[in-house]
Amino acid sequence: MSDQKNFDSIKAYNDFNNHPTLHPLVSVLDFSKANPRHGYKMSFGIYSIFLKDVKCGDLVYGKNTYDYQEGTLVFVGPGQVVDVSNKTDLYQPSGRGLTFHPDLILGTPLAKQIDEYGFFSYNLSEALHLSPEEQQTIMDCFLKIENELKRPVDKHSRKLIASNIGLLLDYCERFYDRQFITRAHVNNGILGRFEESLNNYFASEKPYSLGLPSVSYFADELHLSVNYFGDLIKKETGRSAQESIQTKLIEIAKDKIFGSEKSVKEIAFELGFKYPQHFSRLFKKRVGYTPQEYRQLN
Repeated sequence: MSDQKNFDSIKAYNDFNNHPTLHPLVSVLDFSKANPRHGYKMSFGIYSIFLKDVKCGDLVYGKNTYDYQEGTLVFVGPGQVVDVSNKTDLYQPSGRGLTFHPDLILGTPLAKQIDEYGFFSYNLSEALHLSPEEQQTIMDCFLKIENELKRPVDKHSRKLIASNIGLLLDYCERFYDRQFITRAHVNNGILGRFEESLNNYFASEKPYSLGLPSVSYFADELHLSVNYFGDLIKKETGRSAQESIQTKLIEIAKDKIFGSEKSVKEIAFELGFKYPQHFSRLFKKRVGYTPQEYRQLN
């Protein structure tokens, strides 16, 4: 069984890949220079972006084998674990990568924006598949950062490196938008399953036992990360996943208010609310009337 490798510094990851450390907080790597190795379970305390050119089955996230293609961009954020321990035979790593420590961007505009790039929290199975042109754009960004690392450090170095990382991430965000569009048929299937899961939730006893359904509940049901699920729903419907859940909830609430003599309190509990006043508050916010006022409109 493979032991675990922990990478909390740029030097530790560079050493693992037989790569020189030109800067203590950032590195652009050529994985073909690494020594042949078997797989490990790896824990990261740094941001890492890998442009991989290996075949399927290389990575495992949880119990799922990563849907791998050549020219795939993988994102790993601090605190995440990547499992490559299924590779028990020696293999030669390949591809390029960028790693940077969170300290690199402290005090820069990127520090305030980094959490907006949701793909660092995507599952590996939700990675970014690039066209040849997109791969070249990513390689150009890597090259700009690499060239900066080869220059003597001056007062502009950190700002320029952080700016180029930001540019790279902005391109990645654009490419993810393209991927959501080009996978519309897959997304439609997910939307259909989400709708079905929503209906099943409210038709079951789950509101009594679990309460109001959360975004994470449906992401788990669809085997997606919360961030990827939320981004997909937003891009496909124009509404957040939470708004979609609330829309379904209000739709069912309206039907219950008009179609039964149940009290507002009973309806609130049936929908998963702990406190009826929270239901009334949400209903008025979304509909413009309290549940009682809405019932009297009929």
